[in-house]
Amino acid sequence: MFDFIGKRNIFFVISLVVILAGIVATFVYGVQFGIDFTGGTIIQINIGKEFNNSDIYEILNKYNVGKDSFVQQAGDYRHEVIIKTVDMPDEQRQSIINDILKKYDLKNDAILSINKVGPTIGSELRRNALIAVVVTSVAMLIYIAIRFEYKFGVAAIIALIHDLLVTYAVYALFKIPINSSFVAAMLTILGYSINDTIVIFDRIRENLKNSKSKMTIEELINKSISQTMTRSINTVLTTLFTITILYFIGPSSIKEFALPLIVGIASGAYSSIFIASPIWYLWKRNEKSVKSTAKSGLRTT
Repeated sequence: MFDFIGKRNIFFVISLVVILAGIVATFVYGVQFGIDFTGGTIIQINIGKEFNNSDIYEILNKYNVGKDSFVQQAGDYRHEVIIKTVDMPDEQRQSIINDILKKYDLKNDAILSINKVGPTIGSELRRNALIAVVVTSVAMLIYIAIRFEYKFGVAAIIALIHDLLVTYAVYALFKIPINSSFVAAMLTILGYSINDTIVIFDRIRENLKNSKSKMTIEELINKSISQTMTRSINTVLTTLFTITILYFIGPSSIKEFALPLIVGIASGAYSSIFIASPIWYLWKRNEKSVKSTAKSGLRTT
């Protein structure tokens, strides 16, 4: 049986290194926000036939905005293009549209929409996303405190924060813009990760009730994690396999959502096994009262 608790410092250091790397990247590169947050223009044009995103980017690069723009195909037959660009003068935006119309021999009625997204909306998105994460975390903490005990809840919430920070660190290190899809993926990760952690905590609780031997807490946690390991790995691999396929063959809008999910779910599986339970163990080991432990016949080391 693998000694998950005995090796906990190794896993803590691994997580700490990744999170610190993300913090350093934030100071070096800054936070990379997408147009959803910074404001800009969203243009949708019906090309009416198949096209390559690279051709659209070529036009955008002509006006030095290709690097800060995002192009995705849309519509039932993917004959429409949605271009998200940074804010720019009206003349420049019109020139880009004219070049696209000219390239594909289109009329003005091919322009489906031109919408400007102000930075005010971006501020609202950031605030609402933060509120959603806080409310979700508090609700989970209350549920776990009622269902188990508050120490399990706090350990689970720390593991969730770990997952969010690791996912953000990957985005910060690779300078990937944070957009509304990232926020949606974060909320999804919260639900998925807590489910995996709860399964392990539930097994620990059951083993605590049923243990009749002089087993240490470390041994009991290691045993509980080992008993749920197969289930955790199979569930995560099945989910990751599906999402990874969607990432490689799906449209751009799906890729935006799939990438943070891949990172977050992998991090969630890691934290459920290597972070959440060791944190609960440290708290349990250090608590002065060992009344509940003595009742279960367990002993600390």
